[in-house]
Amino acid sequence: MTTLNDRPNTALLVVDVQNGVVADAHERDAVVANVAALVDKARAAEVPVVWVQHSGEGLEKGSAEWALVPELTPSPAEPLIEKSYGDSFEDTTLEAVLADLKVGHLVVSGAQTDACIRSTLHGAFARGYDATLVSDAHTTDDLTKWGAPQPAQVIAHTNLYWGHQTAPGRTAGTVVTEEVAFKTGV
Repeated sequence: MTTLNDRPNTALLVVDVQNGVVADAHERDAVVANVAALVDKARAAEVPVVWVQHSGEGLEKGSAEWALVPELTPSPAEPLIEKSYGDSFEDTTLEAVLADLKVGHLVVSGAQTDACIRSTLHGAFARGYDATLVSDAHTTDDLTKWGAPQPAQVIAHTNLYWGHQTAPGRTAGTVVTEEVAFKTGV
């Protein structure tokens, strides 16, 4: 249903699952395992996996913190998008990569829920993409000392509102890792 013409394909977007981003994240190991399962499912169905990697303060390019977690290894053929802003589309090549792959539907996973995941979801939706959030494959840190709710509440709230997001000609929603079923070659 995407509003993007001639974009029938789906891609898995893996956002910022980097050592320095998820080191202290809520349920880190379970979320990383779910992301790995999604990557395996996408590859088995010949669905593109697009990786996003953030650079900035505390995530200096080339540093151990900047590196993707060791449990996840992009294939050399899979696009890797480098970004400096929360929205993975902002000042990156993501849109061009997705256009080349004829992608109009994104399945989104990664970190952090209340920053880059939310920004990327909204960025995708505003640009005409259908966007599905994998409800058990995103995470965040405990930011309660700055007034944020507990991480589990942040994740639950994001899943709640993304499950009810609407816009003309686009779809949004959530799904758990176990229920993600990529169509082969799509």
